[in-house]
Amino acid sequence: MPRAARVLVDNGYYHIVTRGIDRRRLFRYKQDYRRFFDIVAIYLKEYKVKVLNYCLMPTHIHLLVKADVALDLPKFMQIILQVYAANFRKKYRSTGFVFQNRYKSRLIGSDTYLLECARYIERNPVRAKIVQEASEYPWSSFCYYSRGIKDKIITCPNPLFLSMAMTDMQRRELYTKFISQERAYDSIVDKAFRIA
Repeated sequence: MPRAARVLVDNGYYHIVTRGIDRRRLFRYKQDYRRFFDIVAIYLKEYKVKVLNYCLMPTHIHLLVKADVALDLPKFMQIILQVYAANFRKKYRSTGFVFQNRYKSRLIGSDTYLLECARYIERNPVRAKIVQEASEYPWSSFCYYSRGIKDKIITCPNPLFLSMAMTDMQRRELYTKFISQERAYDSIVDKAFRIA
């Protein structure tokens, strides 16, 4: 059966998920996470794609991106995953696939979902019981939004974060409260992306 064509639109927002083959770890050590960030930072300069939110889980990756130029999104994703996979194979002397299938992407049709998508992404480590609070997990965009910590791959703040309040301090406080909220539909999203 042929693959469904991706929906690509200029200035579109996308929730992207990819995971390790057979649910294997993509990131074994801190250096692996850092290497992925370095790769993304390099190719953000070459493609008209912006990262708004992210979470690098041990076995999978979530990105919320804006594709200013729609056709740049698949090129950007292809190169960052290929370069990371090549680096991974060389470092760990492995062969074969690193990522399972092609990445999944969902066009976010409503701007109002942008903050909900960020909440879902950044709560992943809490829901997986890796940490108790999102602020404890170093491999997500949460600290950028909740504490104002500089982040090398966030090239565009989530526009709904900016509209939450008039000052940075108020935004950070409201954002932290918002992210801490659980939602019953998180498991539904997991199933849609076949994460669970």
